[in-house]
Amino acid sequence: MKSSARNQFSGIVAAVHDGAINDEIELEIAPGQRLVSTVTRESRQALKLEVGAKALALVKASSVMLVSDSAGTRFSARNQLTGKVDAVTHGAVNSEVLVRLPGGGIVVATITNASVSGMGLRQGDDVTAMFKASSVFLAAQA
Repeated sequence: MKSSARNQFSGIVAAVHDGAINDEIELEIAPGQRLVSTVTRESRQALKLEVGAKALALVKASSVMLVSDSAGTRFSARNQLTGKVDAVTHGAVNSEVLVRLPGGGIVVATITNASVSGMGLRQGDDVTAMFKASSVFLAAQA
């Protein structure tokens, strides 16, 4: 499968939580690292997303926010992956920030140059990549 989504995480469905309209799917992408996605019940059934099933999570880089030095602040974003800035590539308006996760995975975030500057982001800095469960699209083999 080819996709324009910069963030693609393979994993195994670890939990399914039934909702009235949307279901919540927890996908284990590495030991101790889970992503949460909300999908309609119809989509869950069509994709056969049950515990133990293989799935692919897709997240656009523009949906990823970065946080550093949160000093105990709590956030509503269900997906929070902590790692280190691996690289920052500056463009005319935006920058691409690669965050290396424990275990070697990468999360890509596209944020404004002003945000990179304001946060003082540099290679090796600790950051948390955050994105909402509704920003995680799931795919499964047919």
